[in-house]
Amino acid sequence: MKLPRVARLVCLSVVLAANLLLAACHQDEPPPWQLTNISGHMPDLSFKLTDDQGKTATAADYRGKVVLLYFGYTHCPDVCPLTLAHLHVLMQRLGKLSDGVRILFISVDPTRDTPAVLHDYVTAFDPHTVGLTGSPSDIEALSKRYRAAFTREPGKSDGSYDVSHSSGIYIFDGNGKARLLATPADPQDKMEHDLHLLLSTGERT
Repeated sequence: MKLPRVARLVCLSVVLAANLLLAACHQDEPPPWQLTNISGHMPDLSFKLTDDQGKTATAADYRGKVVLLYFGYTHCPDVCPLTLAHLHVLMQRLGKLSDGVRILFISVDPTRDTPAVLHDYVTAFDPHTVGLTGSPSDIEALSKRYRAAFTREPGKSDGSYDVSHSSGIYIFDGNGKARLLATPADPQDKMEHDLHLLLSTGERT
């Protein structure tokens, strides 16, 4: 029996809608990140610097860890200590999962930030933090790699000086792939949520 033209159109519409719905169900959903997703927009973790123990450190040393990379300096009057305190609270909230995280604090003031100075500074905040320093050219090249910025300000009458710097926190997965960008202003809940995904699921690798 031949269906009327209207009935055929209705049937065709139903089939088409069903096919579109099925196709939509099979599409990959993006990870439910709450921070800024930089996957594919930033280079992999790569560096060769000196750690706060005076030893050569490379990105390979942190393979298998989720890395939070931050550029700062020990004489920073406000942003750096606040950021490190913020990250310390985050490590506490993660509990046992924090063992899979390393915070890399890269000095943008290598003249004053010797390994010993860095060690005393970062260990005062959190045991998961490692201070890194290097030659001025090494630090500059690394900052450009991740589009971070810093500028030494004019010296003061007492010989001291400040270094203006960006405050992004770059988050890399266990394979050294850039995944997320955070700021010190991001709520703890958002950072904890996304780190849980990286540490507890396949998103880690």
